[in-house]
Amino acid sequence: MARRGIRRWATAGVLAVAALVLVAATVLATGLLRPSRMVEIDIHYSHYSPAEVRVPLGVPVTFVIRNDDPIDHEWIVGDAAVQAFHRTSADVLHTGDPTAVSVPALSTVSTTVTFTSAGRLAYICHLPGHEAYGMVGWVTIAP
Repeated sequence: MARRGIRRWATAGVLAVAALVLVAATVLATGLLRPSRMVEIDIHYSHYSPAEVRVPLGVPVTFVIRNDDPIDHEWIVGDAAVQAFHRTSADVLHTGDPTAVSVPALSTVSTTVTFTSAGRLAYICHLPGHEAYGMVGWVTIAP
């Protein structure tokens, strides 16, 4: 009698493992679970470090941006049109847009972006004088 119970539990365990393997294989094969990536960017003396990063196309990338300066900054990533808009915008507090974030003094923020086309985009701080001082970086999106 005890052996039957052990066999039942063993059979149930094998079936459960097989089901998990099947679900995992299906999720990976259908692309429901995409790999993600994290990129850390430090701000110090009103400069980004690194000033150039490379990320994959179509994969969620979480940017962790740490501001070590005693002043506020922002991280705006986009093409020339996006940058031109932000140069003249009076908006200094960014919320809700993963490609435009405010980074308060001595803080860390994170934002997740999935780039949908390959290319090279700038990330810039448009607070007064920061871009002219050199607060510019580049993200290359590669297939």
